[in-house]
Amino acid sequence: MASVALSEAEKVYIVHGVQEDLRVDGRGCEDYRCVDVETDVVSNTSGSARVKLGHTDILVGVKAEMGTPKLEKPNEGYLEFFVDCSANATPEFEGRGGDDLGTEIANTLYRIFNNKSSVDLKSLCISPREHCWILYVDVLLLECGGNLFDAISIAVKAALFNTRIPRVRVLEDEEGSKDIELSDDPYDCIRLSVENVPCIVTLCKIGYRHVVDATLQEEACSLASLLVSVTSKGVVTCMRKVGKGSLDPESIFEMMETGKRMGKVLHTSLQNILHKEESLGPKRQKVGFLG
Repeated sequence: MASVALSEAEKVYIVHGVQEDLRVDGRGCEDYRCVDVETDVVSNTSGSARVKLGHTDILVGVKAEMGTPKLEKPNEGYLEFFVDCSANATPEFEGRGGDDLGTEIANTLYRIFNNKSSVDLKSLCISPREHCWILYVDVLLLECGGNLFDAISIAVKAALFNTRIPRVRVLEDEEGSKDIELSDDPYDCIRLSVENVPCIVTLCKIGYRHVVDATLQEEACSLASLLVSVTSKGVVTCMRKVGKGSLDPESIFEMMETGKRMGKVLHTSLQNILHKEESLGPKRQKVGFLG
């Protein structure tokens, strides 16, 4: 993980500020930084999104390809996650430095989506046991400025919302052999419902309190964090503790409650901005990588 070196005096200043509910950048303990979300930024994908959260910059592309369903789930499609940590994000990712973090993020995403309620995988099935859609979700870390997991989960949800999968028909001839016909109309496609796709809320324990959307400096003052995966209805689907420090049961309960509350707010804001962006249609001004 990207990290920053702080002196003891700086750490004391940050910790004392958090106890007073006043962080270095003026936010309270439960305030997020401004989140910039833009979808449809990569042309050769089925769906894409870019999210900037403070100095954290994430790009996600989703590619739909036809494949064979898994043996244990013959009537479902599935998602595959790949995470690439760009060496430009932080010098620590040079060489194979970002591989461990990339694997950790991918495994966390698999855990979040490893349930029937997140995405309707049956809608990705074309012909049971024979053909299904596989969604390859590629995550690229362009810049690391703290709170990676939250930014990535927002970007993945936005990219899945933007994903358009071509509509296909299975045609069977008299001999029983099946042919797959792809629609010629580029607008004739199916969309995924992302209503139940969870977002991650990371809560960093600093001193006796916990904060959301920690900066790199605040992460350097925290020995333990709790990753809470929350749906738009405030249901916790998975939880994970990171860091060397320990958390007492009372703190975990408080952090979970904060996570549920903040998760619902995050979902509402994200859904509003995604629907607003889509309603603009062709009139929407694209910022891309020049903004």
